[in-house]
Amino acid sequence: MEFRRLTLRDCAQATGAVIVIDVLRAFTTAAHAFAAGAREIVLVSSVEEALVLREADPDALIMGEVGGLKPEGFDLGNSPTALIGRDLTGRRLIQRTSAGTQGVVGGSARAGALLGCSLCCAAATARHIQRLAPAAVSFVITGVAAGSPENDGDEDIACADYVEALLRGETPDTAAIARRVHDSYVARKFLVLTQPDFPAEDLVHSTAVDRFAFSLPIHRRAGRLVMRCEWT
Repeated sequence: MEFRRLTLRDCAQATGAVIVIDVLRAFTTAAHAFAAGAREIVLVSSVEEALVLREADPDALIMGEVGGLKPEGFDLGNSPTALIGRDLTGRRLIQRTSAGTQGVVGGSARAGALLGCSLCCAAATARHIQRLAPAAVSFVITGVAAGSPENDGDEDIACADYVEALLRGETPDTAAIARRVHDSYVARKFLVLTQPDFPAEDLVHSTAVDRFAFSLPIHRRAGRLVMRCEWT
């Protein structure tokens, strides 16, 4: 099994089994939505697309962010904490984020298989990939920010390191992986800022390694990229 790593800049080159990683916070939030009972999540790249989809399906809920903040007209932001205790049983969600869903849309064209991933479902993702047994795995590290050298995306690189180590048959130190996420550049906003869109609890949920035993496979359906959870 060969491994390759890409970012949002070159994710269109992703091939094989493509794992799109967004630990803080898109796919941690998505995992919590499924834990709350969501049926599926449609992943889109723009606010406008999300709003148009909701017009066609008024029962759907839109979640996500622009610049970390909930856009006007969205039902939910990009916070896993906000989903704790929510009942989303059977609900269809639409998600737009600045990193995670961009990586899915951008990295989907040549993917043999496509999954979202965060630390809370990393081992389940590795088990899913092991079952597929692809010749190649492409990690899309969505947290690497162009033009921002201090934002090196180590929260997502740590998750990729963990999944890759599992696929190589190694036994990685989960506490060390969680610590890297906690100490990453982007995690600082959850430790310093006191605004509802960046609760400190989000960092707790985002560093809960393997909290969920399901993966987040994504399939194209009627021209849309649809994520569901799959217990592994």
